[in-house]
Amino acid sequence: MIIEQIWTGNAYRNFNYLIVCPETGEAMAIDPLDHEKCLGLAKDKGWDIRQVLNTHEHGDHTGGNSAVIAATGAKLLAHQNAKGKIPGMDRGLDAGDIIKVGTSVEIETLDTPGHTMSHVCLLTRTDQPALICGDTLFNAGAGNCHNGGHPNELYDTFANQLSNLPDDTLIYPGHDYITNNLEFTLDREPDNARAKALLDDIGNQDPNSALVSTLELEKEINTFLRLRSPSVIAQIRLSFPDLPDAPEPRDVFKKLRELRNSW
Repeated sequence: MIIEQIWTGNAYRNFNYLIVCPETGEAMAIDPLDHEKCLGLAKDKGWDIRQVLNTHEHGDHTGGNSAVIAATGAKLLAHQNAKGKIPGMDRGLDAGDIIKVGTSVEIETLDTPGHTMSHVCLLTRTDQPALICGDTLFNAGAGNCHNGGHPNELYDTFANQLSNLPDDTLIYPGHDYITNNLEFTLDREPDNARAKALLDDIGNQDPNSALVSTLELEKEINTFLRLRSPSVIAQIRLSFPDLPDAPEPRDVFKKLRELRNSW
């Protein structure tokens, strides 16, 4: 299986993706906002885009659908509850559905509400799994819940699904926010040496060759996966003095999301 991460270079700092079966050259484009780059790379490589998949309904993820489909005749896939939100859907996805690309690629659909209530993440069925996570999980961060989502559901997605994936799972987010997110981590957890070292190492990385993290690394640097850290809790208490001495992880998560909204 080939995963091509495509940096759009736009103001929203989107990543688009092509997932390719190396045996057949069949490809699936994921959130292909920059349709010119997606189509151009596929043409240069001799790949045939047969499917387009949207992780969720926001325009910075669906905006290239029509151009890619017009050029390729690809079928459009998205969460089954997005049918009234994403025009032209051919297949609605539910938790556990398997998407096949060519003869060798199988991808499992995860139903991952929170950023929106019609969001899917994609987990590859490979020896080392990869998670294409849209706007749910970012490097060192989590998606916002401003436009159709809710932090309770986002917490459940993190706690009950993402946290339980294998530690070696590769993380492919929908945007490059790593620098700001690491700075947020260090503002919440100033003694996080791993986050400090990573920020010093990558600085303002070139998103054309972006770091591909793992879930194991995210558990070290991502405050939304460090809900029992005494340092995180102590820093949150500075903003929310009424936080209990031993707060529930859900409450810590929601306070972090609230702080990140205005940080």
